[in-house]
Amino acid sequence: MSTPTLLIDLHYLPCLEYFACLLPYGTIRLEAQESYQKQSYRNRCYIRTSQKVDRLTIPVRKGNSKLPYRTVEIDYDQPWEEQHWRALCTAYNKAPYFEYFAERFHTILLDRHAYLFDLNLALLQTCLKLLQVDKKIELSGHYEKALTGNLIDARYSLYPRNRLEKSKYYHPVQYQQVFGKTFHPNLSIIDLLFCKGHDAYGILNKSRSEPCFH
Repeated sequence: MSTPTLLIDLHYLPCLEYFACLLPYGTIRLEAQESYQKQSYRNRCYIRTSQKVDRLTIPVRKGNSKLPYRTVEIDYDQPWEEQHWRALCTAYNKAPYFEYFAERFHTILLDRHAYLFDLNLALLQTCLKLLQVDKKIELSGHYEKALTGNLIDARYSLYPRNRLEKSKYYHPVQYQQVFGKTFHPNLSIIDLLFCKGHDAYGILNKSRSEPCFH
């Protein structure tokens, strides 16, 4: 029996739970036909600073909340990309692998993608390369409320407000973070990459739950 394809929404610098969810699947189909979801991971991620866990949010143009996700425009009237880059530098410039990986993310932010979906796709592809994970990435051609065929539906299952202990995909494995003695699980993948480099995949693999293929 062939391994199913995972259907999942596309997030901004996704959390570890997201990557733990997609690791078992060879093909990842990104939901490209949905309406934009506010207060979700689609335009936000979480990093660890010296003082707290901080949220980075990409502003989108007003009136975009009910539009198709792929047409949602980033609001560059706000200097968010500079703010995010400064926040990442402040949080991670002492991380062991920051100097090796940081410029790749900086380059993508400087590209000033017009659409949020396109930015998030470029970042996801870069994260997979840095994790040395080979996945076939597809975009959905139409929206299916009820799935048919060999698809596993993970859409709308990962939200910032969800309680991590109830996750079906991720059970945290601790690693050394930059600040403090308290481990903060399920931050953006960028935290794990900057802190652990090429060991990031092994940590993710240990933290994922085994999927049940039907």
